[in-house]
Amino acid sequence: MRKKFISVIMASVLGVSLLMGCGSYKADLPTEPKEAEIFVKPVENLPENFIKGMDISSVIAEEESGVVYYNEVGEEEDLFKILADSGINYIRVRVWNDPYDEDGNGYGGGNCDVTKAATIGKRAEKYGMKLLVDFHYSDFWADPNKQYCPKAWKGTEPSKKAELLYDYTKEALTEIIKGGADVGMVQIGNEINPGLSSVYSEADIMEMLKAGSKAVREVAEKKHRDIKIAVHYTEIDNFDDTVNRAQKLEDYEVDYDVFGVSYYPFWHGTMDNMTAVLSEIKERFGKDTCVLETSYPYTGEDGDTSANSVTAEDCLEDYPVGVQGQATAVRDVIAHASDAGALGVFYWEGAWIPVGNEHESNSKIWEKYGSGWASSYAGSYDPKDAGKYYGGSSWDNQAFFDFEGHKLPSLDVFKYVNYGATCEPKVLAYREIKIESAINEPLAMPDTVEAIYNDPSKTDGVAVTWDADQLNAVDTARAGEYTVDGVTADGTTVTASIKITNVNYIKNPSFEDKDVSMWKVEYPNGNACTDIQTKAADCISGENAFHFYSEAEQEFTVEQTITNLKSGSYTATANMQGGDVGADAVIMLYVQVGDKRYESEPITLDGWVNWKKPVITDIPIAEGDEIHVGVYVRCAAKGWGTMDDFELYCQQ
Repeated sequence: MRKKFISVIMASVLGVSLLMGCGSYKADLPTEPKEAEIFVKPVENLPENFIKGMDISSVIAEEESGVVYYNEVGEEEDLFKILADSGINYIRVRVWNDPYDEDGNGYGGGNCDVTKAATIGKRAEKYGMKLLVDFHYSDFWADPNKQYCPKAWKGTEPSKKAELLYDYTKEALTEIIKGGADVGMVQIGNEINPGLSSVYSEADIMEMLKAGSKAVREVAEKKHRDIKIAVHYTEIDNFDDTVNRAQKLEDYEVDYDVFGVSYYPFWHGTMDNMTAVLSEIKERFGKDTCVLETSYPYTGEDGDTSANSVTAEDCLEDYPVGVQGQATAVRDVIAHASDAGALGVFYWEGAWIPVGNEHESNSKIWEKYGSGWASSYAGSYDPKDAGKYYGGSSWDNQAFFDFEGHKLPSLDVFKYVNYGATCEPKVLAYREIKIESAINEPLAMPDTVEAIYNDPSKTDGVAVTWDADQLNAVDTARAGEYTVDGVTADGTTVTASIKITNVNYIKNPSFEDKDVSMWKVEYPNGNACTDIQTKAADCISGENAFHFYSEAEQEFTVEQTITNLKSGSYTATANMQGGDVGADAVIMLYVQVGDKRYESEPITLDGWVNWKKPVITDIPIAEGDEIHVGVYVRCAAKGWGTMDDFELYCQQ
């Protein structure tokens, strides 16, 4: 009995250590609201064990390059302690099989091999932080644009590659744990939407995932660890596609625990959609979910002469570029993930800052230590991308440290998000002012403009005075676009964009309304190849568009019937984008008025978001006519595209 009792106690202690991290360090974190340099609205019902993670895969290369990190009082300090004291409880590290050329020169991006992962894991454990191991199963970056297999696996069949993946996972994970890391989660692949290790067959990919999962389970059992297995996808702005990926994992009986996603607010649609995706997967498939990557800029500046991946122009209006905007964006990602019941959120490369500010000297450091996103040596492995565009950090404007390594107040969002932080109200920016007015309608300018405050609950408008001369120059009798400047009560200059519009007689022209019954779709060859797609990146406006794709040849019309128009001359337009439609494709806008048919010139869809706008002008319509406005498409199998923002208006 005594032996059994001791075993129970040891198992209990082990369980606590697996949850909390084995390191002896315990950060002194808030247990009530605090006054701070940033405003943080508390996230209601946020679990105490919610993962607040940070990917710092480049840290060793950064430190070798001379980068130093400073805490909030300006003292040089270990990055891991700074992060722990700021509320970070989990570290994520990517692992490449062999990120070196035949002469031992590193490819860059941190030269993230197993040895570095073990070192990072040990340092994280010292400060009580668990480790997420992100196996790319590549010698360099694996993402939606490329999934290259390691050099050592090149030329092997998928079945053999699965065996190699199993062996590698088992050996590498064992080494990382042996080094002292408290591994709590392992990714078997990174953003594997297109494939995995140069394998693109769905069935073969699933077998490789099973091999990786098996290896993790065996190591976890042998080392007596509770290690969750994550499968990682991106492009979650496409709800249906993401849920279908979870369905495939279930269909193939892949053994995993966490459906992980990348969610970058400037690339992947709304946060509400992210919540909906994660909630659906958790509810339908019973899997945990986690945001494995997110980020947001605090500045539009470039710190190291190597262009940034995300600029100020890419930022969202609700999160103005700045320290507060960065903090609020992260807070809201956490809130939306928590609403979906997700395990947590990982911020991507929050400490990847410049190694200098002069390109020539920077380049030497990037090449020697791998602290840039890619070195010239990576060209032998990735000639199309790294071989042409190697350089420094494209992420330095999204770090939580300034270009000299000083901690930014926004990093503390992680420790404040449970209970909140307050500060003096401050206007961060003014919302974009867009005014649409129909032809011949009086132009109404607002008396106040909406301010964006550090406290999002504060929505007071600020009085504005508009330039009288610019207002007088707006011609409301014809369609056109204008700008009018104004000055707010606090002396800030703002600009209103004014659009005098024609009356559009198309109903639900951009497919944003759920009721699409006014649109009629016919398939002459019987192949129903269309749907309404929710994916903002494929739209002219909003989040929905009319979408087509099929593995077989496609032919369809989509049209709307309009009646009760006044007599006049009309114009019809639409917007379309797509590709792979084939050389013999026929795609055109048409308008049918009684027995008379008007057609646009045929258009060619030749690339993603390369929008084409067919136009038909001078369409005579008499009172009482029935008008059919639509698009005809005949294209090859695997042709794809979207249509958005149809118009039919009376010419003035």
